[in-house]
Amino acid sequence: MRRIGRTDLSRIARPGPFLANILVVTTVGNLALFGAVAGELASGETPVPYTEADLWILLCLVLLDGLHTGITRRGLYVPGAVPSVAVTYALLIVHGWVVASIWQAVPVVVACALRRDALWRIAYLVGHYILAFLAAEGLLRLCGISPGPDVVRHLDADELPAVLAAGAVLVAVSQGLGWLLRSSWRGTRPSALAREELRSRLLAHGALIGLAPLIAVVTHANPWALPLFAGPMFSLYQATRVSFDREQEARHDPLTGLPNRRLLLERGERALRRADGSRKVALFLLDLHRFHEVNDTLGHLSGDRLLRQVGQRLRDVVGPADTVARLGGDEFAVLIPDLRPIDVEFGVLPPEKIALALARQVVEVLGEPFELDDLSLDIEVSVGVAVFPDHADGMQGLLQYADVAMYLAKRLRSGVELYDPARDVNTREKLLLLGDLRRALDMHQVELHYQPKVSFTTGRVDGCEALVRWCHPERGYISPEEFVHLAEETGLMPRLTRYVVDEALAQVAIWHRAGIDVPVAVNVSARDIHAPAFADTVAAGLLRHGVPPSALHLEITERVLLEEPQRAADSLDSLRKLGVRLSLDDFGTGYSSFVHLRHIPVSEIKIDRSFVARLTVDEEDAAIVRSTVDLAHSLGLRVVAEGVEDDATWDRLRDLGCDSAQGWLIARALPRDEATAWLVRHGVGARMAPHRHTADKRSAERPLPAQRQTRVTG
Repeated sequence: MRRIGRTDLSRIARPGPFLANILVVTTVGNLALFGAVAGELASGETPVPYTEADLWILLCLVLLDGLHTGITRRGLYVPGAVPSVAVTYALLIVHGWVVASIWQAVPVVVACALRRDALWRIAYLVGHYILAFLAAEGLLRLCGISPGPDVVRHLDADELPAVLAAGAVLVAVSQGLGWLLRSSWRGTRPSALAREELRSRLLAHGALIGLAPLIAVVTHANPWALPLFAGPMFSLYQATRVSFDREQEARHDPLTGLPNRRLLLERGERALRRADGSRKVALFLLDLHRFHEVNDTLGHLSGDRLLRQVGQRLRDVVGPADTVARLGGDEFAVLIPDLRPIDVEFGVLPPEKIALALARQVVEVLGEPFELDDLSLDIEVSVGVAVFPDHADGMQGLLQYADVAMYLAKRLRSGVELYDPARDVNTREKLLLLGDLRRALDMHQVELHYQPKVSFTTGRVDGCEALVRWCHPERGYISPEEFVHLAEETGLMPRLTRYVVDEALAQVAIWHRAGIDVPVAVNVSARDIHAPAFADTVAAGLLRHGVPPSALHLEITERVLLEEPQRAADSLDSLRKLGVRLSLDDFGTGYSSFVHLRHIPVSEIKIDRSFVARLTVDEEDAAIVRSTVDLAHSLGLRVVAEGVEDDATWDRLRDLGCDSAQGWLIARALPRDEATAWLVRHGVGARMAPHRHTADKRSAERPLPAQRQTRVTG
């Protein structure tokens, strides 16, 4: 790894210009001073008129400034705008640039030594001041003012404009060199840094440089009065530093020192203006999981330390041209201003893939333990990624869409998500649809359709699944996948579930009064199971409608256990004790495993239709179904097959020992009145015992595809 002193060059955005700046400024500046001193000595003259009292008085002042700077670790905090600059510029006016440069080197060396800065930094700072003094004296000489070391020069009133102009040149050269160096470090333009800092820098430098002519006048008139400048200079510097601090605080987070939202937006807008067809801009939004637990358990001081460590790790993992910002609380942002395609062995890696790879690296780095005192803390982080111009045409849009992606990553626990408009519930159309869904629930316009399940062994209907349907007054029927997914992405899902359970229990009560004793199954989400007192809500519904718990089945997926397994286990156990039967839906997909069946009190599993649909043409699917049925029966569980749509599949499932079937071969999902008529027609319950077809009769009465009649007749 290449280094210059303790500085890692791999952390520098443009190491070439950075090193060139250091080399040129250090070499030219210091050689100019050494050459001038050597020339004076060679001619038998002294470069410093040591007999002048003002020199030693001013040396004491700059020495105190260097000590203050090093001890407080501030100075060079406002680069170049330390009180010593006012003193050394006054020395330049009356004694020339050589004396000013030598005296300015004193506070630089003292402060850097106390701060233990690298030697190259000391040499660079000295060289950068020398060049600034050379430029200032050059302008003075052009104006007919020739400072020299021999005598204390008198400053006339008509020379004041030239002196102030030379001071402005000194500031311009000093700041310009600093902006060039820092811009190559960060990979930004010097003009961008100038726009950020120009106001505070001008105020700080202007106040101190403006004091230099007065010091020069007093130096000539009465040098013993010079110590009186110590108080005013320090007060003036403090005032300008406070102004600078306020300017910085307006753009930086006070806890971590990172840019805040304001500075992030400013840099982001500049990056968007510079972006073209060959490069893009990415924005990451990060959220720490359960950070409040750190504050509650260890205290806010420990939480603050953790946030600072997070900020430092983020700075370490991203490039120097990238911006890491803290937006507030435990939310951070990373701006990647220059994403370009990269040629790799297998093709071209697009900017979106590069952004996702970097985001995953961020998750990995933040996933390593954090050390707080004697504790080792593990935290999780979710990152949302949005890319310009693919997702938005401005920074506000990028923030919004990265926020949407971040909350999706948090909900899915996927770590990183790229913004996808199809999954954004905040679009205007989806927000309008969400409002319509709320009103539809209020007005009971959301309906339940019921799809029967039939037993292979008895031929009787042994249950119905309640499926939610919504006919929008303007858009017609809305796909359940669309509006249920919309409810899951927002806070509407618990309300939708309560509505469906209540409607299903009301229908079960009506059927029971009519002598139709059929249990009804309702799908519930992981969010429902994790909701506090969900079992109490179900119990209240059963009591309100006078329905026995055995008449209600709840269908869940294994995602229930993957998110907060302990809370899910407690909720499921409460439902089991209540007497509600549980069914594991979509078995065979995702993370389905019989190992999970040991942890959830289900009495039934439902084989996903993706296996049932290819049962007669794919022996691997048939083998999976066979093994599933055998293992489920060995655990005392019933097996229901979904998506049965033809006789061959029915016969194969019956031969494999499946307990029940559900699908269009039996009946489609029917509205409540049609479902009631269907159940009455085919006989359900103690007073209407159905009779199972014989094999010959089934063959003779094969259902017509257009009619989708049931295989079970009265």
